[in-house]
Amino acid sequence: MTQRKRVAVTLPGGPRVKDTIDRVQWAESKGYTDAWFGDGGAPDALTLAAILGDHSKSIRIGIAVTPVYTRSPTVLAATAYTVSQQLPGRFVMGLGSSSVAMMTGWNGIPLEKPMTRVKETVQLVRSMLAGEKSDFSGETLNSRGYRQPPLENPPPIYMAALRSKMIETAAEVSDGVIFNLWPKRALPKMIEHVKIGAKRGGKSETPEVVNRFMVCVTDDKARARDAFRAAFAPYYATPQYNAFLDWAGYEDAAAQIREGWAAKDRDKTTGALTDDIVDEIAVIGSPAECQERIRWALDTGIDTAIIAPLGVSKEETQASLDAFTADQFQP
Repeated sequence: MTQRKRVAVTLPGGPRVKDTIDRVQWAESKGYTDAWFGDGGAPDALTLAAILGDHSKSIRIGIAVTPVYTRSPTVLAATAYTVSQQLPGRFVMGLGSSSVAMMTGWNGIPLEKPMTRVKETVQLVRSMLAGEKSDFSGETLNSRGYRQPPLENPPPIYMAALRSKMIETAAEVSDGVIFNLWPKRALPKMIEHVKIGAKRGGKSETPEVVNRFMVCVTDDKARARDAFRAAFAPYYATPQYNAFLDWAGYEDAAAQIREGWAAKDRDKTTGALTDDIVDEIAVIGSPAECQERIRWALDTGIDTAIIAPLGVSKEETQASLDAFTADQFQP
């Protein structure tokens, strides 16, 4: 069975709770099937997801992703138990390791054994949502004696992944896989690893693949590329994303970013993301150009495309969202 193709707006919609309510209601009225949160700080994604149950009717709400280090499995299970009752049949819990900058820098938490930690968290949370009494001893987590009421229809749990081992693990043990910030040439290889993991997990169908696209509908591509560099060159300086860029075939760019970041040379760091590389990762151009790029990704293996405006201007943010309403784009 082929996965349904879906298009999502990114959340939150702004710093105020009302911003996100307004965006979700607008998206629902315009035919978007989904709305997916990033979960990096305020406003809190899981709290807002629960609130949206009273302000939406049919749109699916996902989290891409909640870091597994900042909430214990019992807290995640209890939260998912609550949010899924507010969004029955339309909530997806996405879990991931996040980054050194967020976990260690912001929270003072060592980012140790991330693949194992995420895998064990998925296993524990799924068991807890089924109402099973915890009895788990893993490499990174232990839990004894916790039990919560079972859910009749527990929410699916997705995992974030970048490179081969994590992608295969996500496809094997979770209900879906979440990608982010890949260069175009890497996607076919990433999808192959999803299929390998699904087969290893004994799954008859390939799990859903979700991806957040950085989109800018604009007639000023140079300015949009510079905005992308400023925002995301630091991402590719982190160990996980730098290794991912290298794995994706951009060894020289990854090395230059490492060197520039270590030397605190901003120009060298951002300069590693050439126009060609930016155009491989970001979705920039006219509405037709952006639509064509998203359609290619959907045809190549992405199932749910999250439209995340680059935010170069308020007008371009709205234009980027307008280009993917149901009357403008059919996946």
